[in-house]
Amino acid sequence: MTLAFTICSINYLAQAQTLGQSLQEQNPSIEFVIGLVDRLDKVELEPDKIPPFQMLEIDKINIESFDQMCEIYNITELNTAVKPYFIDYFYKNRPDIQNVIYFDPDIIVFDSLKPLEDSLKKYPMVVTPHICSPINDDLNTKETDHLSTGLYNLGFIATSRSEATYHMVSWWKDRLEKDCRIDLCNGLFVDQHWINFVPLFYPNDVLVDKYPGYNMAYWNLHERTVSIQDGKYYINDKPLIFFHYSGYELKKPNEVSKYQNRSSFENRPDIVPLFQYYAQKLKDNFNDYYIKIPCFYIKPPKVKRYKRVRKALQMPFRKVVSLLNR
Repeated sequence: MTLAFTICSINYLAQAQTLGQSLQEQNPSIEFVIGLVDRLDKVELEPDKIPPFQMLEIDKINIESFDQMCEIYNITELNTAVKPYFIDYFYKNRPDIQNVIYFDPDIIVFDSLKPLEDSLKKYPMVVTPHICSPINDDLNTKETDHLSTGLYNLGFIATSRSEATYHMVSWWKDRLEKDCRIDLCNGLFVDQHWINFVPLFYPNDVLVDKYPGYNMAYWNLHERTVSIQDGKYYINDKPLIFFHYSGYELKKPNEVSKYQNRSSFENRPDIVPLFQYYAQKLKDNFNDYYIKIPCFYIKPPKVKRYKRVRKALQMPFRKVVSLLNR
């Protein structure tokens, strides 16, 4: 049996539901779980806004160091750091599960995952590289960006039950407990740089899958073209399995991704239908409602003392100005 899961806080539930619906439609035999880095008991969701999917709240998987992780991580780092902890939880608590697949919430699955499940019969772990061919211009993103952020995109990782998987997940958990930071000067970009080691540490257990229909996103558009045949999407004439809408925001609907400037809807008309479909799905799944809800575990940043003193010193002057402006 295969379980697919995502991780998000309440503010990303529109994306998570869109992913879940696509999995349900294309792969009805695969179980889907939303790993929720948030507290449902701390917010009153309107009845029609409660997702019709399993939601496993982070406090239920008993991460020993979770309180400390909340102290040191921002919302992106925290949601990323708990990934191997969820994988570990599923294998330890669900003996019926053979495969565990992770997808970022901003992904849509467009076809059957059977080829991926077949790969997991041969390899305990499957990852996808950011790019498979050189980038020959000076636009963003560059090859150096991938050197900074990791060779593999961890918006996706597939695993099957094996000793190699258990060992890797345990090692990954240990590294992400304190070092899942966005700290490029110290060689860290959340969980991704750590996975650079995995094909080296487990050379016979990892498939680096270059299939163009896996994990298509803004970073590999230079090497992949979309076409439609008989109502289905194809990438370089091969079926599109899943598309990753990383960096796309409804508030900026005319931008492919906030992280790049190479591809636009003007110079890449082939991708327009994919994004129109995604935008509508997010609207249908109440994106404007969820996005306003703050994550329970992320506290407001502490205001440094010198800023508090400066604010206090400015208060009398501001009061005078406000009186003069009446």
